Amino acid sequence: MKNAGLLGQLVQELRCLPGVGAKTAQRMAFSLLQRDRHNAKKLANTLLQAVERIGYCQQCRTFTEQSHCAICQDDSRDNSVLCIVESPADVWIVDQAGVFNGRFFVLHGRLSPLDGIGPDELGLDQLEQALADHSIKELILATNSTVEGEATAFFIGELARKHQVQATRIAHGVPMGGELEFIDSRTLNHAFNGRKNI
Repeated sequence: MKNAGLLGQLVQELRCLPGVGAKTAQRMAFSLLQRDRHNAKKLANTLLQAVERIGYCQQCRTFTEQSHCAICQDDSRDNSVLCIVESPADVWIVDQAGVFNGRFFVLHGRLSPLDGIGPDELGLDQLEQALADHSIKELILATNSTVEGEATAFFIGELARKHQVQATRIAHGVPMGGELEFIDSRTLNHAFNGRKNI
């Protein structure tokens, strides 16, 4: 049977999700249609509302339904510390961990000249304006430890230095419960370079 019609289109559209290949998309489509049509309708409705109503926070650039997100509206947070992350998903993860009580700035990517992503595409002009008003005392650079993520952290660190703002980098290395024999050499290198006194 050829994948035609709405069923084939549904399978194809589900493949746009990260990590969803042809077989997984097919299972999802059949499950929604065969066993769970009520929740399929709820999912479709929620997805449509989310796409229409969720935009970007004017201050930190994360996802929100209002002009400013709940984090930026929270007066109990420390305005002097700003955590720089690559995506709204990173904000969600860091905030849920409960280890950070400052503000965020979302880049929506990382520097990648080969892909045409420069400082303008990451909103670094907006970040520099925030640094220029001297209310921020520390930038915590929480970009991913890829080549592009490291280059982005270095670039933003230079911006911070230009405005006399302390820039720190989150530690990378061996995870809790990790065994050295399963750690790649780059991660191990970060772990050794980031060691501290006990």
